[in-house]
Amino acid sequence: MFKCLIIDDEELARGLIKSYINKIDFLELVADFESPLEAMSMIQKESIDVIFLDIQMPDLKGTDFAKLIKSETKIIFTTAYSEYAIEGFELNALDYLLKPITFDRFLVAVNKLILDETSSTNPNDTLVIKSGYDLHKLKFSDILYIESANEYVVFNTAEEKIMSHQRLKSLDETLSMTTFMRVHRSFIINRNKVTALKGRDLFIGDIKIPIGSKFYEEVKKSLF
Repeated sequence: MFKCLIIDDEELARGLIKSYINKIDFLELVADFESPLEAMSMIQKESIDVIFLDIQMPDLKGTDFAKLIKSETKIIFTTAYSEYAIEGFELNALDYLLKPITFDRFLVAVNKLILDETSSTNPNDTLVIKSGYDLHKLKFSDILYIESANEYVVFNTAEEKIMSHQRLKSLDETLSMTTFMRVHRSFIINRNKVTALKGRDLFIGDIKIPIGSKFYEEVKKSLF
């Protein structure tokens, strides 16, 4: 369970992030504040895992406040201004969310918490996936491969297929590449599930996955 704070001078923005946090069982909202100055005492006495932090605020900019935070507390910036992105990542922010923030994009950001916490080495790591109005929690070890389908991706397990409205590129940034590997512009595979390489195709049991030309040498070197 990750303990969270929200700091944003806009009540509607705080309310939206609250509603998103309440949908995810590994997040716990400790408090929300209009100002970074109000949050200081809470941060000093509570162990906070992640702060959803606005940037443009009257008393103190979020980027200045982030410099005062202990390094073990992760920062996810939430702002309407894209021009602060470089400064945000220079401060080692976990992610940078541009308002209006969709739930799909929020999920990408908070899934990075899991990967960061586990250092991407535990095969029981999980990924939260939004499919329609439903949320699914998949263990990395259950995912065979992920396939792009236009504006969607399909997570394939031995038991089911789950379609989610996101792009394969966003998963490149979210997934552990020690467990997964991009092998084609339309496919990411679980390295631990590959059973054979035949010509320019990988096999996961009887399932054939094409290898893109630019990925072939790296696939062969890494997997075989």
